[in-house]
Amino acid sequence: MPLPRPTLRSMLATLRPAAFTLFIAVSSLPGALHAAAPRPNVILFIADDVSWDDLGCTGNPAARTPHLDRLAAQGRRFDAAFLVASSCSPSRSSIVTGRYPHNNGRASELHQPIAAHLPWFPTLLRDAGYYTALSGKHHMTVDTPADGAPGTAPAKPFDHVDAGKADGNGGGHANWVNVVRDRPKQKPFFFWFAALDAHRSWDADNEWRTELYGPKHDPAAVRVPAYLRDDAATRSDLASYYNEITRFDYFVGQVVAALEKEGTLANTLILVIADNARAFPRAKTRLHDSGMKTYFIAHWPAGIARAGTPTASLVSTIDIGPTVLELAGVAAPPTFQGVSLAPVLRDPAAVVRRHAFSEHNWHDYEAHGRAVRSEGYLYLRNHRPAQPWQGPADSVRGASHVALRAARDAGKLTPAQADVFLAPRPAEELYHTASDPLQLKNLAADPAHRAAKVRLTKLLADWSAETGDTVPAQLTPDGFDRDTGTPVRPPGAPKGKAAKAASRGTPAGAERNAAFINAPGPR
Repeated sequence: MPLPRPTLRSMLATLRPAAFTLFIAVSSLPGALHAAAPRPNVILFIADDVSWDDLGCTGNPAARTPHLDRLAAQGRRFDAAFLVASSCSPSRSSIVTGRYPHNNGRASELHQPIAAHLPWFPTLLRDAGYYTALSGKHHMTVDTPADGAPGTAPAKPFDHVDAGKADGNGGGHANWVNVVRDRPKQKPFFFWFAALDAHRSWDADNEWRTELYGPKHDPAAVRVPAYLRDDAATRSDLASYYNEITRFDYFVGQVVAALEKEGTLANTLILVIADNARAFPRAKTRLHDSGMKTYFIAHWPAGIARAGTPTASLVSTIDIGPTVLELAGVAAPPTFQGVSLAPVLRDPAAVVRRHAFSEHNWHDYEAHGRAVRSEGYLYLRNHRPAQPWQGPADSVRGASHVALRAARDAGKLTPAQADVFLAPRPAEELYHTASDPLQLKNLAADPAHRAAKVRLTKLLADWSAETGDTVPAQLTPDGFDRDTGTPVRPPGAPKGKAAKAASRGTPAGAERNAAFINAPGPR
């Protein structure tokens, strides 16, 4: 049994004075006690289709998020956090593997599986003694290994999996508190709590419980983004979306309350993000900040220094896995391309990366776009500029897009709104994000910003080369009409599963076996 500190100190006092002085100095460092502390519990909350600026703590007072606001005020808000894909399953797959979408095999495209040989960080935690659970939306699958390919990844990343639904609650969070309560108490835990809120079509309106969530949002009070029409249909659409955000916030608060009650909140690292932006025009699937930026909140009373201080440190969602593994004392595998954010938890001024890369591949529509953010600039390269960037099919079918389409036909769009339908689009876009937060002034041809363009062009080219990215000649084609969002099928094409298999093109990076390339590129 270890001796108590007074006895250790008295024993060391008999040593040379210099040795005793060194012991006192080292034991006073913040990391010394942390190293001996229990491994932290970790909960990753993922909302579905929620934009970075649609929380109270990120600047939208019209959206009620009191529990998330409290976590941000008592933890660390990351103000420069970016997704690697603003697309549901590619984003989640990259988080769980710590890799860029095109380095995950077919998973770079929506609804496609992750390459079989790649480890998931929850599996590594489980192997290290953590109890792991996923409750809510999963949307991550494993590919069948090709003949002669290396062995598959461990088959069980989670001890427990459930869909998180119950009568009167289809939001994916109905079972979160039960998972916390019923877990084996002798183990540290990792929970992947993934809501279906706020994915279209909205179900919170029909399942609303005023006694739990408060009144529904008033359409007159919502904030209408510059890219949307300010009309009754759009405001009603946004109010229903806000309702989903508030319901998500409520169940996050229920989990936090359960942890507080049992005394485990202090050593539980809570991370809150979204998989992609809101399913509205000029948001979800976009490489611009309106699509690729995410809110990112960390709360950990025992481990965050200067709690309540936000950070402007640039971070990527592929950094989540390396961070959790380091804090759990588990070595990150060589397949991981992200970096640990542990230094930023200790010091909000710490810098762990200088560049953040993002990509857009097939999500209902043929696409191949790449972006890099670095030193205040955003550079985009679009390899399918002939087509508009209207957003995913569920957004195209939504009331807000319908309102834009009517205004387009009537010739009443503002420049920000017209960008939703712009075709052809520029092959290159460059923005100075601080002076142009809406990213409407393309500086790619501006001589005053030529040096920035040259630098970022090279950064993106180096990243593409080092990580094995490619632009296949035959990409997966459109599965929906770009103007109406209705499914499309060429005459005589096969139906069902055969149709889906026949319609797939070549995933980005496949020609270079990018799923087996671990180089992270510039960071």
